[in-house]
Amino acid sequence: MIWEGKLLHIHTTEAAGMRMDARSKALCIAGVGIDGDRYASGKGYYSVKPDIREVTLIESETLAALRRDHGIDLAVDEHRRNLTTIGVPLNHLVGRCFSVGSVVLEGGRLNTPCRYLETLIDKPVFKMLLHRSGLNCRITQGGLIEPGDLIKPL
Repeated sequence: MIWEGKLLHIHTTEAAGMRMDARSKALCIAGVGIDGDRYASGKGYYSVKPDIREVTLIESETLAALRRDHGIDLAVDEHRRNLTTIGVPLNHLVGRCFSVGSVVLEGGRLNTPCRYLETLIDKPVFKMLLHRSGLNCRITQGGLIEPGDLIKPL
């Protein structure tokens, strides 16, 4: 698999349902999550469910397809994922390790869309995000990330 992508945006929030805040950099803590994010602190909507959810990613190409094919503008602070990427084949990274700058992530499982997202943003995105809702990952090597970091397979 030969590809190279880029990190476009970082978003976190302190607790479930709160607005996602853009970050110019973020500290990824191995085995925990992104410092200051709801899933690192156990305050996420799905924190009570056992799952790999230390960091979540979504492709900017998915957002462009929603806009182009369905006329739905899903902004980067609305999709509720931590990292927005470009040029990264997220669906192919389940069980694989890849780097985001100096940080190493392992793809856990594909993220599934939820009705909860629709209630927060009041946009009909559930069906359109099936199989394109991003990737849940574990952090295997922590460090600092920032928009513009390259994303590569390992």
